[in-house]
Amino acid sequence: MAFLEDPAVFLPRLFARAIAHVQPETCLPPYLPALPANKKLIVLGAGKAASAMALAVEKAYADHPSLSGLVITRYGHALPTARIRTVEAAHPVPDAAGLAATQELLSLAREAGPEDFVLVLLSGGGSALMTAPIDGVSFEEKQALTRALLRSGAPIQDINKVRAQFSKVKGGRLAAAINAPALTLAISDVAGDDPAAIASGPMVPAKGTREEALAVLKSRGLLTPALQKALEAAPEAPRALNPAFKNKRYEIVAAPKDALAAAAEEARAAGLGVTLLGDALEGEARDLARAHAKLALAYKGPPQLFLSGGEVTVTMDKDAVPGNGGPNQEYALALALALEGAPGIFALAGDTDGNDGGSGEKDDPAGALITPETLARGAASGLSGEEALSRHASGDFLRAAETLLTPGPTFTNVNDFRAILVLPSR
Repeated sequence: MAFLEDPAVFLPRLFARAIAHVQPETCLPPYLPALPANKKLIVLGAGKAASAMALAVEKAYADHPSLSGLVITRYGHALPTARIRTVEAAHPVPDAAGLAATQELLSLAREAGPEDFVLVLLSGGGSALMTAPIDGVSFEEKQALTRALLRSGAPIQDINKVRAQFSKVKGGRLAAAINAPALTLAISDVAGDDPAAIASGPMVPAKGTREEALAVLKSRGLLTPALQKALEAAPEAPRALNPAFKNKRYEIVAAPKDALAAAAEEARAAGLGVTLLGDALEGEARDLARAHAKLALAYKGPPQLFLSGGEVTVTMDKDAVPGNGGPNQEYALALALALEGAPGIFALAGDTDGNDGGSGEKDDPAGALITPETLARGAASGLSGEEALSRHASGDFLRAAETLLTPGPTFTNVNDFRAILVLPSR
């Protein structure tokens, strides 16, 4: 079967297909248990998909008489839930709305008794949205620490090690607050689908230690005497044998590999060969882009699609004042520059939650679509791709090239999605 579609139409459709496959309304219901009508059902949650997950729960338990709860999601990601209250808050740097909502969520958790049932809904973004700093660390200090970590280029695993230790809710502490049977349903956005990393593991034993968190901060030049003192004075996070985890189950209902599998199936049906490069690729965005460009340029066979997932990072200079553009946009621009307009190569890079995190605005792009004309179109507006990349302003250049991907909030999140299409017309 020959591939005959317009790549500029096909790749966004592939992205949409991958996202549709991991929507809460599709992936959540098979994991929901049957509950007797006399058992109080309390729903707690946080993440970019939390409101959509709550809506799926409301539909499944429409006849349950005592359904209630609270979930926290990012601004712009709320859906009209009726019985489970949705609160919007800031991401990736927490704000006062997230702080207040987390305090309320903890209160609801502590009110649950042995005869009740707690359903915890987690997805990517939950680490920032659930915020309750340990004693000795002010909320303003927590915000500043988050900003500094995000700019440092630290991998998300290291950032979450710090988040879990400096929180009253992460690292198994939410589980310790719940004196009731509980089931956690999670949509994974992390490499390896580790429950301790999803939303910084509020319902599972902490894996990292305070010593590891301190080491991360020290390696990034962010450790202060005040932070060290506060962490050393804080109670240890509960470990694996802690009774807090008795009668607590955990299920992952969707993961990056599921989205990639759906895209691969669609691509093969369209007549393409498919190579899966991995669902957990990490590293500096521009470095991974250059490696992928080299792979695409070396390929000489029939039409082929290279798929990958994971989470790339961008390391900011300490005093840099960047333009717009998140990790997927930086990857896309670096890829375009490395391809140098090579004919027959098209690519899409986007965050599956619909926001790349580069601007902080509701209409923040998810990423970008790259064609052989991208560099020329951007340059025609008077901008330099190399200069834009050097100051982390990929979004400015890609907007000028009219190639940004702007689906808006998708109400799910399985991290980055990357597709490179190589056609034999080269």
